[in-house]
Amino acid sequence: MVGHILRYHPAVLKLQKLIQDGHLGKINYLYSNRLNIGKIRTEENILWSFAPHDISVMLSLLNEMPTEIACKGGTYLSAGVTDVTLSHFEFPSGVRAHIFVSWLHPFKEQKLVVVGSEKMAVFDDTAENKLVLFPHKVEWKNRVPTAVKADGEIVPLDGGEPLREECRHFIHSLETRSAPRSDGAEGLRVLQVLDACQRAFQYGEVSLKPADKTEKAVLPYFVHESAYVDEGAQIGNGTKIWHFSHVMKGAKVGDRCVIGQNVNIDGGTVIGNNVKIQNNVSIYTGLVIEDDVFLGPSCVLTNVSNPRSQVNRHSLYENTRLKRGASIGANSTIVCGVAVGRYAFVGAGSVVTRDVPDYALVVGNPARQISWMSRHGHKLEMPDENGVMVCPESGYRYREIEPGVLRCLDLDEEHALPAELSKGNKSYKQLKEENKYAGTPSRS
Repeated sequence: MVGHILRYHPAVLKLQKLIQDGHLGKINYLYSNRLNIGKIRTEENILWSFAPHDISVMLSLLNEMPTEIACKGGTYLSAGVTDVTLSHFEFPSGVRAHIFVSWLHPFKEQKLVVVGSEKMAVFDDTAENKLVLFPHKVEWKNRVPTAVKADGEIVPLDGGEPLREECRHFIHSLETRSAPRSDGAEGLRVLQVLDACQRAFQYGEVSLKPADKTEKAVLPYFVHESAYVDEGAQIGNGTKIWHFSHVMKGAKVGDRCVIGQNVNIDGGTVIGNNVKIQNNVSIYTGLVIEDDVFLGPSCVLTNVSNPRSQVNRHSLYENTRLKRGASIGANSTIVCGVAVGRYAFVGAGSVVTRDVPDYALVVGNPARQISWMSRHGHKLEMPDENGVMVCPESGYRYREIEPGVLRCLDLDEEHALPAELSKGNKSYKQLKEENKYAGTPSRS
């Protein structure tokens, strides 16, 4: 794990989410200023001392590596030790950026500005309100562009001191054996960019484009050589895209997803974090998949209720939402326009034609609810005298708070599982043999 502390700053995490969700529109330009007058190093220059954190944030926000880098600067105090640099970056998506660092500045400034087609965002780490959005617009009047300014919108942030959050994340990675947010691969990418900036400063503009088609740029995600990711698709850190799959322009795929073989993801689809998509699944425009969803092999998802080859209904795609933690069984069909609730479970081969409640177990054609499922994927048996049902694996308690509405009494639906419960320790067969529950999820 690399100590890029800004990757754990609440403002940076929020800004990353706003960009992924499209709140700023198309990202056009961003720049970062890290300026100060204070301790001046004599053994390392300003670029290597100040810029790594800004580069780390920039790469995480854009999810791509720059292809062209230029760097200018000046040495004023110690021979051979640069005091001021301005680095300029061009990215494959067309985004441009610069990072200005200096320790010869009259006051401290740590500011990042992101300019989008819809809004501009300012992260000022020295201000009381650290993240502010500006919905400024440009209107054309008499063929002349005119700025229309708007008041800033203060973005509320979750509490958390960055260093504490970074340490907690490190401990969590140790406990779960999971890759940290700022892992070694990210450290390598930042070093590659820093090295290119240093070479550009000394020798002129540097290109990081692959030398030939057999050489690939370092990416924060994995794409098998037989898969295709179109330019303009957004892929999150740690995501893996396997054989013969295709992610089209405009698609948004979150962090730590697994895209199996022969999967097609249309532009306009939104896929959350930690989503598992098994082989032979097509994700069509109009579909929104929230975090932690599981899609079984060869399940079918649609976006038009009455398709005709002779009738173009591209502007009439219907929205389908698979909510957080839902599981869709193998060979099942989700008819468009429905919502599958949080942690719901659709049995294999089922045909879903209407909304599915949270935690519901549905099977058949058309699918009907036959029971409730725990967050760990176990059928919940008959409630006790207090209406409480217990998951045999986690011990979490569940109860209908009103007819047809189930809730977990021990953990809010929006919270991640504790580390000790995020990895199964007993198989379904073992739990059944221990007689911890009598029933089985039919056709699942």
